[in-house]
Amino acid sequence: MPLDREAVMSWYRRNRARSQALFDLLTDDAYYSQPIALRHPIVFYAGHLPAFSFNTLVKRGLGCPSIDARLETLFARGIDPAQPVAAPAVERWPTRTEVAQFVDEADQRVLDALAHADIERPDRPLLDRAEAVFTILEHEAMHQETLLYMWHRLPFDQKKRPAAYTPAGDGRVLDREWVDIPAGRATLGVNRDAIPFGWDNELPSCTADVPAFAIERHNVSNAQFLEFVEAGGYQTRDWWRPEDWQWIRADRIEQPAFWEREDGRWYWRGMFERIALRMSWPVYVSHAEAAAYARWRGARLPSEAEYQRAAIGSPVGERRCRYPWGNAEPNDAHGVFDFSSWDPQPVGTHPLGASAWGVDDLVGNGWEWTSTPFAPFPGFHAMASYPEYSADFFDEGHYVMKGASPATARELIRPTFRNWFRPHYPYVYATLRCALGAGRPGTRSIR
Repeated sequence: MPLDREAVMSWYRRNRARSQALFDLLTDDAYYSQPIALRHPIVFYAGHLPAFSFNTLVKRGLGCPSIDARLETLFARGIDPAQPVAAPAVERWPTRTEVAQFVDEADQRVLDALAHADIERPDRPLLDRAEAVFTILEHEAMHQETLLYMWHRLPFDQKKRPAAYTPAGDGRVLDREWVDIPAGRATLGVNRDAIPFGWDNELPSCTADVPAFAIERHNVSNAQFLEFVEAGGYQTRDWWRPEDWQWIRADRIEQPAFWEREDGRWYWRGMFERIALRMSWPVYVSHAEAAAYARWRGARLPSEAEYQRAAIGSPVGERRCRYPWGNAEPNDAHGVFDFSSWDPQPVGTHPLGASAWGVDDLVGNGWEWTSTPFAPFPGFHAMASYPEYSADFFDEGHYVMKGASPATARELIRPTFRNWFRPHYPYVYATLRCALGAGRPGTRSIR
């Protein structure tokens, strides 16, 4: 089917409008700040999003001339360092006017290419099946989530609170409940010709035999994780891998990065204000913290294949559906995603999003950590439009996350999409649920 130019142009404009709305949340003095030491300063991302689109589609894909080679190089690629990096001095970055002029020109040239250029050519790897087009569209959608969790680390006075914003409320803390899933097969990945676009780490399709296991019906809530904190989980070496223990001791970590404590009370560091910790919300933690909590519970994190079987498997045979709930297009009844909320919502409040097994919240309200190191599927080939996208991170130092968070664009909600981060990265909107092998204990709480 020929590429729908109007659709991709509309998508590009929606992306740019959403990105601009996120930048509009900031005060002027935040522009050159670096809220997360493991990420570039904010000015970089203002230029990076259109620069990546221009570099990938217009410059490399179509062979068109540069706008400003210096800025195209400066804004070419983000970073994923293991240790904090010093930000270049403000004077080494372009002025806001220079960035704005570059952004306007890049956007104009990308839109002109989407409207008129030969952007779908089977004889050009970057343009085969319009790969470069979908790459730039999904790339910006992914980075919008990066922006949001970066903004989360800024001081409140550097953000403009939306007039209609009210923090989400608390709810009933649900009991722990297990769902038994029998042995079966899980489909991982997808063949390139089965969907319009997939990132190289999603390709090709393969299957995995999954032994019987049990998985929690709900994500771990703040209330449940607080039990671990109050039981001395961050002071007990037994629950942590040696490298994780070294990390929490060196960085003096005693609680999740989204929590704050004052005068004996727990608070949630929201986007626009500090609020009382919502006990019914899913806990957001790093992989290291998630794995330590699971060990303390006498459990473990599910593997990627187990997550996949819980999400799109079925008691009556393998399902061929797009989402845990079936093939209906995702909406607010199915979960919290696509920037529908500044906050998480209470665990288990979207039963229409449950999988065929009755497992809730597998998409939305927080990415879910798995125990699976990020690695290629058999038959992996780096994509032409972004060859370093996945391959640079097949290092046994990143772990797969599945699902979606409140800040995940709906275009990324597909069962084969894979996210990944280092185990000590605490800023992303990522939660967990525990898993057990066959023969689990029959109690709801297994401590």
